[in-house]
Amino acid sequence: MTQQEMICICCPIGCNLSVEKIDGVIRVTGNKCPRGKAYAEQELLNPERIVTTTVKLTGGLYPVIPVKTGRPIPKTKIFEVMDILSNVEITVPVHIGDVVVKNILDTGVDVVITKNDMGGEYERS
Repeated sequence: MTQQEMICICCPIGCNLSVEKIDGVIRVTGNKCPRGKAYAEQELLNPERIVTTTVKLTGGLYPVIPVKTGRPIPKTKIFEVMDILSNVEITVPVHIGDVVVKNILDTGVDVVITKNDMGGEYERS
């Protein structure tokens, strides 16, 4: 038997969930909607996260630019992703949605830019 307490992050209510796994069957209590049950099951079986960080930028207003994974990736791969991104350096111009690393770690997920930078003293956004 596995038992875990967690707070659902699907909406602002933040339900206190109790999750039990007995003989392969998952039982969730405390959720006020079906999303809470789905969240708890996902979190117990295969937790995923969106990774947000920065990569080095040459010629930009700042020395780094924010990036994120386009979708959640397995939580177990976060440190590997961060290690790869720590060695990435890109050059202006960059635009929101530009792909920095395609299919990172064969997850099917791209890492994308989240801020425009044209370099020089272009407008700050």
